[in-house]
Amino acid sequence: MGSTHHPLSIAIMGGGIAGLSLAAALVKKPHLDIHVYEAVPAHSDVGAGLALHRNALAAMALLGPEVHQAYLDKAINIGEDAEAEMATDIFFACGPHANTGADQEPVAELGRAKGRKSVSRADLLAGLLGLVPGEKVSFGKRLTKIWEEEEEEKVKFEFGDGTKGEADCVLGADGIRSVVRGYVVGEDHPARHPVNHDRWQVYRTVVTTEEAIEAGVEERFTRTVPILLGPRGHVNCIPMNKGTRLSAGVAVRGAALGEKEVDGPGKGNDEGRRKELDVGLYKDYTPEARAIVDLVARDTSASWAVGDHDNAPVYFKGRVAMLGDAAHASLPFAGNGAAQALEDAAVLDHLFERVKQPSQIEAALGAYDAVRRPRSQDVVDVARMLGRAYAFAERDIHEDPKKARVFFTQAGRFTNEADLTRQNEEAMAKMEDSVRGISKNN
Repeated sequence: MGSTHHPLSIAIMGGGIAGLSLAAALVKKPHLDIHVYEAVPAHSDVGAGLALHRNALAAMALLGPEVHQAYLDKAINIGEDAEAEMATDIFFACGPHANTGADQEPVAELGRAKGRKSVSRADLLAGLLGLVPGEKVSFGKRLTKIWEEEEEEKVKFEFGDGTKGEADCVLGADGIRSVVRGYVVGEDHPARHPVNHDRWQVYRTVVTTEEAIEAGVEERFTRTVPILLGPRGHVNCIPMNKGTRLSAGVAVRGAALGEKEVDGPGKGNDEGRRKELDVGLYKDYTPEARAIVDLVARDTSASWAVGDHDNAPVYFKGRVAMLGDAAHASLPFAGNGAAQALEDAAVLDHLFERVKQPSQIEAALGAYDAVRRPRSQDVVDVARMLGRAYAFAERDIHEDPKKARVFFTQAGRFTNEADLTRQNEEAMAKMEDSVRGISKNN
């Protein structure tokens, strides 16, 4: 492939996990000139915790050792032994097979990996931001418009403050309500906006680990990532901030007001628009689960209605593409939203290593779409299915622990054990085939 004298300009819309991880990788390439535009004035801590699975760790390794190290510097071990294989443990919180007692084994597991850790989203963002030169990131830039003109090679964009810009390529990592998504799929497309088909509402609180234990939360649940299942809400905990704080939550199916009711952490605080968490509904849950519910119910101001995306028909248009939540927002129940964003970034980073001319951008984005869209949309479906299973509303698996173990094992293998090096190679092969086809036609 040929080269140009001037670096290709790439505008990354969104400074979340998808945008910053991609920027941290692309900024190392001298033939690219990248800039990240983030809507908010500064990142804030909304109490969101992440327990990244094996595929996320593999994607970070592909993006570069410094990306993986940024995560390691901010995360804590799940379990006492950093070298031990750890997993998210699944328990039944009620019913004849309830098994949350200290002497009982989990019914299944998800996300088994060696050296697995948990991290707060805010800490991970801070680590990734430190890998991108300050002059390459602009905060307070909320994208409002994007367009391409046939006679122009550059993609144009405009922000809410009235400023405008242009780049050879725009990569939209601007979240679940992405402006870039509207441009790519069309404002009137049925998959344009996020949805909440099962009307999920998440209630979450963040307290110190000491406070959680004093409130009756089992000490073992402050060091691991358990999910305790039941029909009126599943309960989970994620240790954060080097083990000093605990994010505890209850996710309730059917509690949101409607299928289009979707907000985000820290944005669902209008008490007139949400149902309170009624601890009386959990009397038949185990004492271990009820302790977490009671803790969360003390303050439900951080409640929000979660959402995801119905399948987009394509992830790119011209020299514009979307990634992360902009492309395939998923419910949090597979623990794989951040991992899928990192997979997106790994593929794009691999492809743009070979993109040296503006004419090659569409071939790269087409290859990215061909490889990443099917898998990422399957993960969206898996997350929906897992959510229903957590609520005892999927295939009656709660009635048979053996059946549940097989179900969760298969779901976990699909998300967790993908060959990401092969995924990158497949994308590169598709891109090179496309470039060769273009060259023959010219």
